[in-house]
Amino acid sequence: MKKCLLCHKPYAQNENSCPFCGFEPEQRQGISLFAPELAAEGANFKSTAFSYLAEKEEKSFWFVNRSKLIAYFLHSYAKNMKNFMEIGCGTGYVLSCIHKEFPHIQLTGAEVFTEGLKFAKGRLPNANFLQMDARKIPFVEEFDAIGAFDVLEHIKEDTVCLEQIHTALRQNGIFLATVPQHPSLWSSSDEEACHVRRYERGELEKKLADAGFQVLRSTSFVSLLLPVMYLARRLNRTKPTSTGPRAHDELAPHPIVNGTLSLVMSLERAGIQAGLSFPFGGSRLVVARKSSPSV
Repeated sequence: MKKCLLCHKPYAQNENSCPFCGFEPEQRQGISLFAPELAAEGANFKSTAFSYLAEKEEKSFWFVNRSKLIAYFLHSYAKNMKNFMEIGCGTGYVLSCIHKEFPHIQLTGAEVFTEGLKFAKGRLPNANFLQMDARKIPFVEEFDAIGAFDVLEHIKEDTVCLEQIHTALRQNGIFLATVPQHPSLWSSSDEEACHVRRYERGELEKKLADAGFQVLRSTSFVSLLLPVMYLARRLNRTKPTSTGPRAHDELAPHPIVNGTLSLVMSLERAGIQAGLSFPFGGSRLVVARKSSPSV
């Protein structure tokens, strides 16, 4: 069901406006805007990065292997889902990968910046897209599964987001998240990407439990490459920051380097899919189930 952001009452999904108070989100180019004041730009991301990401994602060692991990865990924990929402869907790359694996489910992409949704709609014309603030999700018990992939680290109030996600999931619904971890890896790359944190080991799992989730699986990834990543981050700590599109260059290196890194991550991914859980790594992937009433 939808949830009115004005009077906070739930109402039917097929209703365009709240039957209780009359609230109706602004419409722009076929997209509902639930937080129009944030749609253009904000401190937690630079909308100019979307065109750059749309060009690089499909070949990047990191984006490709992360998406394959996400698809694997959806098959493992939510194979019977009828619908899925991605929070912070960006250019729609992950959603397009999920569509290939689950062609018959209903997909919803949510993004705070309308610039990203332009690319996402081009990739997935039949998906539902909306502009929203992840701290104010306009749904209650609507989705079988929700994902937030490298999103929570951009938001100061991440615990509020987790509570909102919990409410938007159906009972026993599945939540997948990826986040950067280890504050010791903090560098200008995090500043360029507008991160507000890198997660401590175990931090996200505790916040999920506090929000009413049961953690089903947690593993680091970018683990075999951690020494290389640590050295690169140490060198970059004194590098001047940039908030332009090229802030994500480390995820799209020279093709030869990219191929080598992709091979290493493929081996690591095979280990994770075989049941290994890495304690340390540049990123963490957590799968959790809504196991208690909405908080």
